[in-house]
Amino acid sequence: MFEVIKCYGNSANHVVIFDAIFSFANANDDYSAILASALADRLSEAFAELLHHQVRTSLWQYSGEECLAPEELHRMRYSGIRPAPGYPTQPDHTEKLTMWEAMGAKESIGVELTESLAMSPAASVCGLYLAHPKAKYFAVGKIGRDQVYRQKIIRPGDKLLKSLFANR
Repeated sequence: MFEVIKCYGNSANHVVIFDAIFSFANANDDYSAILASALADRLSEAFAELLHHQVRTSLWQYSGEECLAPEELHRMRYSGIRPAPGYPTQPDHTEKLTMWEAMGAKESIGVELTESLAMSPAASVCGLYLAHPKAKYFAVGKIGRDQVYRQKIIRPGDKLLKSLFANR
């Protein structure tokens, strides 16, 4: 059985896109700035989906015969998953620190992590590709402070602790 896990990261970090966003913002055209930002976000997400398709069908070839209609893609009828930090399957944003180091994301694609572990520029995505025919999305329950301390990953008072419990 084919089992592989790989990190990925990509960004719509293109000068033309960001020049347009800043030009709209400087002209007080908030509507166009928001649309351009949304377009950059969607381009980044679409590229991540394209990369996942190429991984499944060409690079790792564990789903080489895949020929899915758009509706089937939206329903995730393909083999393998691509969970991302901050979503139910992978709620811990601190995993980005390990991913960034492993990928050399700042050096290779110019995407940095802020103090709260958001990606900058914002029109960026990252996650994992899990290549296994039985891989399915699932939700992880809320992480309690006692679990964090027990694992000795983070100590009380650590500023990364703030990121784990920011949305509560």
